[in-house]
Amino acid sequence: MKYKAIVFDLFGTLVDSYSVQGYNKLLTEMASALELSHGDFSKIWRNTTYERCIGIFKTTEESIRHICNIIDESLSDENIRKCVQVRLENTRKGLTPKNGAIDILNNLRGLGHKIGLITNCSAEVPLLWKNTEFFHLFDVTIFSASAGLKKPDAQIYNLACEQLGVEPTECLYIGDGDSNELSGASQLGMDAVMIRDPNEVDPYRLVEVDWDGRKIEKFTEIMDLI
Repeated sequence: MKYKAIVFDLFGTLVDSYSVQGYNKLLTEMASALELSHGDFSKIWRNTTYERCIGIFKTTEESIRHICNIIDESLSDENIRKCVQVRLENTRKGLTPKNGAIDILNNLRGLGHKIGLITNCSAEVPLLWKNTEFFHLFDVTIFSASAGLKKPDAQIYNLACEQLGVEPTECLYIGDGDSNELSGASQLGMDAVMIRDPNEVDPYRLVEVDWDGRKIEKFTEIMDLI
């Protein structure tokens, strides 16, 4: 077996990433639930992305209350609850698998590969994960908000390898290239491959446009790599 483990990215890879329009709509709905200015809320929400991603804010509510404190607004618990629900429902919908994602995971598991996940995310994803179609398909899941680390930090890849019980050189990493994840995986010794459907152009994703490693367009092509 060429690879003992196949490690996947989540957003933009196994599920769709946010579009610019979709993300702006989410922030508008969250601000509306709080009865706050969209501009004020959106600016601070975007500026605290890193803190959410490494788990400084342990819950959605904590993140929202932090923003309210900065704006110096005292909001009711009901406003906070509504905003949390908007965020959770949006995340829940966002965890819908892309066409072919479940099939490729099942196929790889059937061939005896260990399957891992490394994703940069906020607290909502691990909270909702057990209710997704993905839950039983991964041997190891590393959520940045839970690990306190984010890609492309070498430690987050090492953590996945340790939990999978494999060396980085025994892993194939599949991702769309957001957050310099492919370079991070490759530098550690993983074989990294970009998966990008040319029909899915999303300016919100900061993908590695200069990635000169292997590239594929469809999940089915993974079978040719192993």
